[in-house]
Parts: sequence; C-alpha cells; structure tokens
Amino acid sequence: MPDASTGQLRIVSLLPAATEIVAALGLADRLVGRSHECDKPAAVATLPALTAPRIDPAASSREIHEQVGRALERTPAPDQATGAACSTGPSTTLYTLDIDRLAALKPSLILTQAACDVCAISAADVEEAVRKAGVHTRVLALSPQTLADVFRDVLAVGAATGTLAKAREVVARLKARCDSVACRVTAMRAGERQAEARPTVAVIEWLDPPMAAGNWVPELVRLAGGEDLLGKAGAHSHWITWDDVATADPDVVLLVPCGFTLPRVVAEAASPAVRPQLERLRAFREGRCFAVDGHTLFNRPGPRLVESLEVLAGLLHPGEFRFAATRQFARSIASSLGPDAASPTSDQRA
Repeated sequence: MPDASTGQLRIVSLLPAATEIVAALGLADRLVGRSHECDKPAAVATLPALTAPRIDPAASSREIHEQVGRALERTPAPDQATGAACSTGPSTTLYTLDIDRLAALKPSLILTQAACDVCAISAADVEEAVRKAGVHTRVLALSPQTLADVFRDVLAVGAATGTLAKAREVVARLKARCDSVACRVTAMRAGERQAEARPTVAVIEWLDPPMAAGNWVPELVRLAGGEDLLGKAGAHSHWITWDDVATADPDVVLLVPCGFTLPRVVAEAASPAVRPQLERLRAFREGRCFAVDGHTLFNRPGPRLVESLEVLAGLLHPGEFRFAATRQFARSIASSLGPDAASPTSDQRA
C-alpha cells in the first residue's frame, strides 16, 4: 500500500464508521467513493455512492423488520425472536453494489465490514464485486465487537494507509476521553451523593420488535457509571420483548434504533406500536426515557463511540456531566410526545 503522501492512495469506504476513521486520520481527500449511508464529514456527500438498499429505509421499524425477514427468508415472530439480531452471510438481497463504478474508480483500498450483514454490505459481497470488476485492490474488512476492537480498527486503517503514527495519536486521544469519563464517574461514586447503586439501564437498538443493544454498548454503559440489564458486552444485539424491558424495570431507557435520526426516533416512539409499551415503564413515567440519534451515535463503531459515551454520562448523571452532544443528539421522550410527535419532519432537536 503506498504511503498517503505519495498521492497514489485511492480509498473507497463502504461503511460510515470507516469513512469517519479515514477523516480522523486526515485522509478525507483520498476518498473516491462511499456507501449510500456515509454522510460524515459532510464533504463526502459529493462522492459517488456505490451501494444502495434494496429495502425501503424510510419505512417504519416493523415494516423494515418484515422486509429484511422476507429478503433473508427468516421472519421470526417478535415473541419468539430471542436469538441474535445481527447476522453474517450473503447480503446481496439487502444491498446493491455498483460494480461498473467500482471498476472506474480503481481504488487502491476498499474499507468494508464483516460484523453484521443486515447493517451494511458484507465483506464477501465486496470481494466478489472486486473480482467481477477486475480491479487490483486491497479489501480491509472491519469487524468490531468491543471498544478495544474499534481502537484496533483505527490502527488497522492507519497501517493500511501509511498513517500508523497518526492513528496511534487518534486512539490515544479517544482513550483519554474515555478515561476522563470513567475517572469522573469513579470520583462521583466515591462521594456521599453517589454512594447508591449504579443506575440500571436498558438500551433498545430497534423498536418494533425491540432489540437489546450488544457489542460495545454495554461497555459504554459501564464506563458511564451504569449497569446494562439486557445487553451483553462483546455479544451481538439480540431480540427481546417489551415484557422483558418492563420486567427488568431499568432506571433509564435509551432508544437508539440503528440508522434513525433523532426526529425519526421520537416519531417512532410516538407510534401506536411503541408508545403504549413505553408508558408501561417506570423510566418513562419518571422522565428518564430518552430518544438518541442512532444514526450518528452508538451504532457507528468509529470515533463517535466516544461521543456516545459522553452522551451516556450526561443522561445518567445530568447534574455532573454537561456535553454539547447530549443536548444535540438526545431528548426526553416524555417531554417530546405531543400532538406533532408522530411527524418525522417536525423539528425535535434539542
């Protein structure tokens, strides 16, 4: 792989988190193509999008769930769906990849993922497209399940692009921000006001049917001073029921559906399928049920996971942590549900 300074590096990123890693390494100008979901930094919008969804991403949670189930020929009933929600295998039924455009771009490096083929095009599909396109390029597949994996991915991209020293600096800064939050939480708990047990938390990654967030999310909850009741660190997200959430009775509930912006999360929470379920929860009645921008935070295993941690800390300890991202990307559900809450076009940003 040529050094970035030579000007020969041509990167196609088919994963939003990878695009943000490339930008953090100072290589945004070396990007020549992206996925349809890559939108940060904003300048990447001018790049050609090589992928497209075969399902309707603007549909409701339930409709998307059913579309995916039909496409993969596996549509479990919500009350029986207890296995992992993520899957690995051919994803060509869910996404298309423009092979002709890929061939024309002649990338020297393609960044993709091998963690969940429902969430993005699979590494196997990309490898097959590269073969058909007849291009000679390296395909680097990222498959993080923990926060440490995300940091290793940053270093892997750095090594593949000749910017390993820069990648080490980026990882060091991200780790320092994580350590800052964790140390402040420890200091708070050492004080008399924080002597009580950790707040219990449920992080819901899909709403209809509900899914408990796994992978790095329970780790972020722990670092922010909470106890995740439904997710397991390092394990895939998995289907649950709203009865599971009610029985767990968490102090705090976060709604972070994958790919949904904050206004869309609020709109979905106001729907007839979800709102009655939320109203059953003590966290909702006490004003501790929050909509969070899942498109920007939590579901992108890149630098923004640290921002997600800071948002978590602000929601779990509102009197102690004040981050601008918390005001920008999170909103109390109880205060948001009003006559216009079901409209995804209404301005719900804090």
